[in-house]
This record gives sequence, C-alpha cells and structure tokens, in this order.
Amino acid sequence: MALKATIFKADLQIADMDRNYYQPHILTMARHPSETDERMMVRLLAFALHADEALSFTKGLSSDDEPDLWLKNLSDEIDLWIDIGQPDEKRIRKACGRAKQVAVYCYSSRSAAIWWEQNSSKLQRFDNLRVVNIQNDTSKLLANLAQRNMQLQCTIQDGQVWLADDAESVEVSLATWKP
Repeated sequence: MALKATIFKADLQIADMDRNYYQPHILTMARHPSETDERMMVRLLAFALHADEALSFTKGLSSDDEPDLWLKNLSDEIDLWIDIGQPDEKRIRKACGRAKQVAVYCYSSRSAAIWWEQNSSKLQRFDNLRVVNIQNDTSKLLANLAQRNMQLQCTIQDGQVWLADDAESVEVSLATWKP
C-alpha cells in the first residue's frame, strides 16, 4: 500500500516591505511521503519570498514536468518557476526555456555547495535564472516551525527575512549565488 501525502495548513501573514506587499495567505500544502519538514518549510519560505495571488504549489516531487511552485499568467504562460533543492542542469535548462524567470532555492549547506561547485559554470549562461542558498542552520530552524496547522508571520525588510510563529522567530540567512 502506497503512503499518502500529509496535509499541512498555514495561515501566513506576509509583510514584505521591499516589494510593498502586505497580504494574508491561507495555504494548503501536501507533503510527499519522501519530503522532510525542512524541505517543506523551504517551499513555504519560497512562497513567502515571491508571494502573489497567482503563485501556487504544484505536484512538485510527484511530477517531473512541474516545479515546486509556479506563477502562471492569464495566458497560462509560466512567469516564475521555483525549484527547491539541487535540480540537475538538464531540468534547469528546461525550466529556463519554459519560464520567464527561474529561481532555485538550495539548502543543506554542504551538499548544496558541492552541487553549486559542479554546476555553476554551466548555469551562468541562463540570464533568467537566480540561485539562492539557505544556510543549513536556518533550514533546520525552519523545520522546527512545521506543524499540521500553522499560524506564521513573514517579515521582509532591506533583504532580511524573518519567519515566526507564536513561540519562535527564525532569521533566515540567504546567500545569492547567482543573481
């Protein structure tokens, strides 16, 4: 018998002073059986960083043809493709061909650094690609915020990001590897 996805709900209040975006989002996320809390919370963080009414979670790990999140316009074109982790160069090339903008959020510092070292020269040619690394300690702290029903606040100001619930606040350390 196959394992089913676990459903998580998040009431996410976003105050993004850098983009002048202040909105609440009620999100339902399906965590694939092979996905960790850490990866799921990085997906949630990526949503907060690019929040928009049209931004949505996709099948993610369950599909090779879809990113973890995407933003489609009214013509069904992909304006933004967001992948989490360390996708292979072929997948990124395909994404850069299909979407106007592509963002990759890496985590797990050691393996992410090795991935970037192996792929950075091949990825430099993509003008519509942005690669951001989330520090290992940060992603582990984000995992501590994971609950089946979450009440979260995300504050973004001057490039600094905080994600908090009622008990804990995490300052998110981001390093842009490819702007």
